[in-house]
Amino acid sequence: MSDTQFDAYKETQPRAVDLYTQSLSSLAGGVGHDLRMGHPLPLYITHAEGAHKWDADGREYIDYGMGNTAIFLGHAPPEVLKAMHRALDSGFHFGNDHPLQVEWAELVQALVPCADRIRFVNSGSEGSMLALRIARAFTGKMKMLRFEGHFSGWHDGVGKGAMIPFDEPVSAGIPQGALDTIKVIPADLHRVEEVFKTDPDMAAVMLEPSGASWGTVPLTVEFNRELRRLTAEYGVLLIYDEVITGFRYAPGGYQEYAGLTPDMSIHGKIIAGGTPGGAVTGRADIMQVFDYTGDPHHDRYERVHHLGTFNANPVSAAAGIATLKRIATGLPHKHADRMAAVLRQGMDDILYQERVAGYVYGDVSIFHIYLEAHPGTGAARRQDLITSEAGILKGIPKEVVSAFQKLLLARGVDLVSYTGGVTSAAHTETDIQNTLDIFQDVIRSMVKDKIIALLK
Repeated sequence: MSDTQFDAYKETQPRAVDLYTQSLSSLAGGVGHDLRMGHPLPLYITHAEGAHKWDADGREYIDYGMGNTAIFLGHAPPEVLKAMHRALDSGFHFGNDHPLQVEWAELVQALVPCADRIRFVNSGSEGSMLALRIARAFTGKMKMLRFEGHFSGWHDGVGKGAMIPFDEPVSAGIPQGALDTIKVIPADLHRVEEVFKTDPDMAAVMLEPSGASWGTVPLTVEFNRELRRLTAEYGVLLIYDEVITGFRYAPGGYQEYAGLTPDMSIHGKIIAGGTPGGAVTGRADIMQVFDYTGDPHHDRYERVHHLGTFNANPVSAAAGIATLKRIATGLPHKHADRMAAVLRQGMDDILYQERVAGYVYGDVSIFHIYLEAHPGTGAARRQDLITSEAGILKGIPKEVVSAFQKLLLARGVDLVSYTGGVTSAAHTETDIQNTLDIFQDVIRSMVKDKIIALLK
């Protein structure tokens, strides 16, 4: 941040500037999550309720990030808070299994089609790590197939594929040996079958079933159906990363929405009611890799070893149970999906009215916005913009994304990341209309400043 920018923020957001200054000498990198650096000041949120949140300087935001999509019922829903308080009154950590864990597992089992058995973890990334270990143990194979742009956590086992260029590591510090276990290809079914035919060491394909980066580069149900057929035919495990799609696309997640059953699925975020928690679910025969047999050799060398001090901790279990009980009704989905549909249509109409080279898309309670940069190079027709290529949809120029996010934030709207967001059961028609008014103002500002392109 330049000195001029710093001074400007000091005038309007003095508390945020002070907190950021302090964080630079205490937090590695200055933030707790890489995506929080993009504003350019991090948001320092003090409280949230429903679909709104407030920062340390008292600024109010309509929230479409919803805790990185972890919040589906709205911030601080009373029944979830009450359940958490009851759990806290009984002691927040035992270091033992407890009755709430069993109740939570049975709720997940009743909702998720592939959940014959459940193993709880502390986050989606932990679930991704564990799912890969399970797949390798069950199949005896070591490699995993990934699609370009798909994100399944930050660990070494998924250390390439999520970021452009897709064949390069996503971070420093990832061993070449880990990278060698990952095959990354475009989401092309012919390429998938070629890999299955030529590589006998392919244990699993792990993907976000809605498409790369929570549907930024969308996949169809038909694609998923054919992938299910191919994985079954070639004996490769199909693992759905449902950390975002789980319980959002339907009470049973994307697999219920699509009418397909993967071999395993990874869950986080909503499964724990927006608190720390996650799970791996899977077929009973696959999940037997955790079973003790009493045979010393098997129990030491042939089963999956998995620990975790806070797995299924009572507070997260309580939050998860209270959330999933409402999820099971399907009512939160009807409202959130309707709000997102109104928002998507309204935003798309605005882009059409303003003759901007872009469009809005998404499923259920999710929206994504594609904006083409470089005025004068816009397509002749909006239809010409639509593409499923990961490099294009994930390749909107950084200056466009940054300007879009900052202009929205300045007017009181926050997104998940990039150029999209999610609605919840708490968003209202007033929230949506206010957002559309702000969106139109932002689009006009970006056109005026020649940040985005117009149709020819």
